[in-house]
Amino acid sequence: MHHRLTSDYLKWYSPTLNLETEMLVYGHYGKPIILFPTSMGRYYESTDFGLIASAAHFIDNGKVKIYCVDSIDKHSWYNKGIHPAERAKNHAWYDEFVYKEVVRPILDSYGIDKVAVAGASFGAYHAANFAFKHPEVVGDVLLMSGAYDIRNFVDGYFDDNVYFNNPVDFLPQSNHPDLWKMNIILGIGEWDICLDATNRLSGILNGKGMNHWYDFRRWAKHDWPLWRDMFPHYISTIV
Repeated sequence: MHHRLTSDYLKWYSPTLNLETEMLVYGHYGKPIILFPTSMGRYYESTDFGLIASAAHFIDNGKVKIYCVDSIDKHSWYNKGIHPAERAKNHAWYDEFVYKEVVRPILDSYGIDKVAVAGASFGAYHAANFAFKHPEVVGDVLLMSGAYDIRNFVDGYFDDNVYFNNPVDFLPQSNHPDLWKMNIILGIGEWDICLDATNRLSGILNGKGMNHWYDFRRWAKHDWPLWRDMFPHYISTIV
């Protein structure tokens, strides 16, 4: 039977971004998961491609509450019409937006210390970047087919905003104690375009002694069917 999940639709003016932003929230109770969309994806993308439906069992049973945030990729890393410094600055605002306007209110309303973050493809970059920057507020990191180096979006330009939003640059230097308390899942397919990038992040984590589950899927490529398999499996390990 086709399952139609109900969601709460939220729309508000973001003072951090100076933009209207939108979000879908699935579930009435359970562990909060911030789910980031893929490249230039919108807040409804995970619904449209069946990622939310793949986790219906956990949503219905009050195990998780999933927050599908919007992205501003078209204003940040993907905006070739502005200087790389501006792209990186815009992403830094986005990071602040997620922290102040999404994660903090969730923590405060639940009376908890940490959320889970998740994403596929460029959404995995967002999830990893946010988690490794703010390990004090993230307990679980569910990464599916991600690339974790932002350098190819900035045409050789480099500054603090690039550095601090590029996990392969800042993570090796970070010694925040909560990094070692995280539950990290690093999922990848055998024929995935992000295989090398995922292996590189796994190497960094290993080098720091950061435990993670490297989930290698045979005969799988970089696409939604793989992520619809991974997502409920990963959720099952954290609830």
